[in-house]
Amino acid sequence: MTSTNSMPYFAVVLLSALLFNLSAMAAEVTITPLGSQEGEFCQLDRAMILEDPDGTRLLYDPGRTVAGANDPRLGKIDVILISHMHGDHVGDKHIAGPGNGDCKSTKFPLKSLPNTNAVNIAIAKGAKIVTGSEMPKFFSAKLKALGGDPKNSQLVRFGASRSTGGVTITTVPAVHSNGIAGSMVGGDLGDMLNAAGLTAYAGPPTGYVLTFSNGLAVYLSGDTGITAEQQTVVRDHYNVKLVVMNIGDTFTTGPQEAAWVINNLIKPTAVIASHANQPSTRNGKVIAGTRLELFSKLSKVPVHAPLSGRSMSFDSTGKCTSGC
Repeated sequence: MTSTNSMPYFAVVLLSALLFNLSAMAAEVTITPLGSQEGEFCQLDRAMILEDPDGTRLLYDPGRTVAGANDPRLGKIDVILISHMHGDHVGDKHIAGPGNGDCKSTKFPLKSLPNTNAVNIAIAKGAKIVTGSEMPKFFSAKLKALGGDPKNSQLVRFGASRSTGGVTITTVPAVHSNGIAGSMVGGDLGDMLNAAGLTAYAGPPTGYVLTFSNGLAVYLSGDTGITAEQQTVVRDHYNVKLVVMNIGDTFTTGPQEAAWVINNLIKPTAVIASHANQPSTRNGKVIAGTRLELFSKLSKVPVHAPLSGRSMSFDSTGKCTSGC
């Protein structure tokens, strides 16, 4: 059978597939940081929205800088990713609304325990919470208690994957702690945990690798130190081209360790700094002497600051095409 222009049918199919793939590769992933102060990168900024070219939207570690479920910056959220159960990532409290001042003016007056900010957002948005380790059972119980669907808490183990829209999600190891505070547990058990100075077991913390429909693979480090998997899994297996890397020191990799990971283990096209644990910009410019400045100097690839509310677009190779 031939087409109307006499081109063989298989050639038409092949050409159509090629054009479709080229179109997909040309599409871009958009990343929008949701920090506490508009246009700045502040000490407790963790949250980001990552949007696939097909419109699938993932919220990463909403923490304390998403102003609850009614934050106007959220829009549609399909999936919430939580790296671990610490309050600055899952959200034990949060801002009343995004500000326009200096990072030092940030306040977190609104409590979200025992639900957590992440669960409240999931309920309001009808979003799935995708996590690894023993975290899904915790979130499932929280969703059920609030009248949500417990099946919206979904598990993805190391080495496995789960797809939502055009995005494939997997978890990768992180080296950190991952206890659930008694105040998140609530009730008598939570009180006993607090009185004993203990936290509930939540399994190991995680990082994530997200593979988008344009072919871009992104590594979200979570809170971690240096791991062998950053080379063998993140680089060698998933061929990650864009990294969101924690640089906060003491609790995670510091700027020197993070730069070593980028330069020697992962070798991506670009990196977005995260979790600096100090005010890192003023008027949108890097503050001299900060961890962000040191990390940027040591990294052999471009380092992009996650300025709150400023969307960045990335092509399939991890190159920033706008907003950086």
